[in-house]
Amino acid sequence: MLARLVAASALLFAGQAAALARPVVVELFTSEGCSSCPPAETYLSELSRNRQDVLPLAFHVTYWNGLGWMDPYSLESATRRQADYAARFGEGSYTPEMVIDGRKGLVGSNRGAVEAAIRAAQRAGERGVEVDGVRRSGKLSVRVGAGSGRGQILLIGYDPERTTVVRRGENSGRTLRESNIVRSIQAIGNWTGAALTLEPAAPAGEQAAVIVQSPDGAIVGAARIAAGENSARP
Repeated sequence: MLARLVAASALLFAGQAAALARPVVVELFTSEGCSSCPPAETYLSELSRNRQDVLPLAFHVTYWNGLGWMDPYSLESATRRQADYAARFGEGSYTPEMVIDGRKGLVGSNRGAVEAAIRAAQRAGERGVEVDGVRRSGKLSVRVGAGSGRGQILLIGYDPERTTVVRRGENSGRTLRESNIVRSIQAIGNWTGAALTLEPAAPAGEQAAVIVQSPDGAIVGAARIAAGENSARP
């Protein structure tokens, strides 16, 4: 009987741990004008199709736009976000760069190094704050749980997949198939340790995610926005 109780308790704990686990956020800073970026974009696409333990997001920067091709998905907010990371890491901005959980920047096409950084983030065991969100009939509800710490709550809209024929620049003549392209990023509130619920307007982009980022840049909470029963398909 005792053995069965211990086994049942272990299964319950494992189930609770699985429910509390959050995806590791993988941010790719990229550009359609960069010839070294497609391998990193292919890798990000594989992560977006095959992995639920990571939240891959492609931020298209603007500083390649004057070099032959205007990336239609480039955002000044993406360029600023990468510049903030560069200042924290003591490095310059470059493409393709992957930032893992806001803590470490790596060359995005170096799969081995990125996978090692993802595993390290998972092993860190820092659950942080529980986050979830749902979209019903075009309206969003975002919940951030209670915990210790503080951070900015960011709502990110993204398109799951797009195809672009590049006509000029370093990738001239190539057809690029890209995934999880960020179309908007906006601060929707601040978390100070108390649980809260927000109801922001739906962002630009077909799908959405929410992250909580601490003042030092580390991501302490993240979730995809789920579609509710009454949601229209994007």
